[in-house]
Amino acid sequence: MKSFRILILAVIIAAFAMPAFAQAPKAAGSNLTIGLVMVGPYNDRGWSQANYEGMQYVLAKVPGTKLVYIDKANSADRPGTTVSQLAESLVAQGAKLICFSSDDMMDEAVKFATAHPDIFVIMTTGDQQWKEGKAYKPLANMINIMGKMEYTKMIAGVAAALTTKTGQIGYLGPLINDETRRLAASVYLGAKYAWVNYLKKDPAQLKFRVTWIGFWFNIPGVTADPTQVADEFFNSGCDVVVSGIDTTEAVAEAAKFTAQGKKVWAIPYDYSKAMDEGKGVSLGVPYFNWGPAYARTVKEAMNGTWKAHFEWNDPDWKNINNPDTSAVGFVKGNLSKEASEGVDKFIDELAKGLNLWTGALNLQDGSVYLKKGEKATEQQIWYLPQLLEGMTGQSVSK
Repeated sequence: MKSFRILILAVIIAAFAMPAFAQAPKAAGSNLTIGLVMVGPYNDRGWSQANYEGMQYVLAKVPGTKLVYIDKANSADRPGTTVSQLAESLVAQGAKLICFSSDDMMDEAVKFATAHPDIFVIMTTGDQQWKEGKAYKPLANMINIMGKMEYTKMIAGVAAALTTKTGQIGYLGPLINDETRRLAASVYLGAKYAWVNYLKKDPAQLKFRVTWIGFWFNIPGVTADPTQVADEFFNSGCDVVVSGIDTTEAVAEAAKFTAQGKKVWAIPYDYSKAMDEGKGVSLGVPYFNWGPAYARTVKEAMNGTWKAHFEWNDPDWKNINNPDTSAVGFVKGNLSKEASEGVDKFIDELAKGLNLWTGALNLQDGSVYLKKGEKATEQQIWYLPQLLEGMTGQSVSK
């Protein structure tokens, strides 16, 4: 009986000792100031601008909201200052919800969320609230949001394969991690599918090279120069460069080479208007549409229905470019009639259930990734450990 009383007492003590962040913050009510932390410039025509404009969508759709923000939240632009400290400065301006809008901020987002259980936290990308993931942290004030860019990266791969004349595609990559590997692989899967199924060509004749610059955008003296990397692709036989970085160097260089009389193309990334810099050379752009998910989450913070969770949102297959419903989209650019029709056909196949993450597929080192007929789980896709067989380039950081 004594041991039973001790057990009950231990349970009661444990209950009172539970951290405050075991419960979601109180509903914000009819007014909410949102703090947005961006890794790059808010007008970078890429990742950060897509997030910034996602919050502009919130301001337009959700009455009572206000935005304060900090951009260029990285160690090069703001040496000696941590991302969590920058978030603190937004709280000082009245923010009750902080959005950390980069995979680069995962650890700092957890640090901030743990220290501020009364503040709502959105982590754009990341897997901290994925119970089936590898980085799960039970933080009741945090939500992870990501769009299934894998689909529209595959579409980009189809556009590239149906356009290239040399059979050589370059992929301009940022840093190497799970996200960037799976997105580069998605482009390759789309390109290979079109090459084999639409063009009826030998997959061995398709060359797909990946070069990583070391960060999401150029930091002189720290990263490889994406302008030089794009030039190297174009000078060594690649006539299509697909970008995976936050900025538009691939399009700018394609425009430069085209002006010199060379037939080359590029596919930018992240932002729906990223190809405006080179409309004649851009085949299209896969982009994120953060507005709908941000608006839904902000409303949950305001009305008291907030629950910590992970979401990896699909396109709206009825219209992948619907600004109110689709998490990701693809805007077609300067495609030939045949390539444009091929892209449309591929989108229709995806909408009907085509799954390119199906074996047989090997990893770059030749080991089996998926057996014949085996469909990848979400975890196998999210945590892709290497590039795929058929892709050239580093799979892990040195």
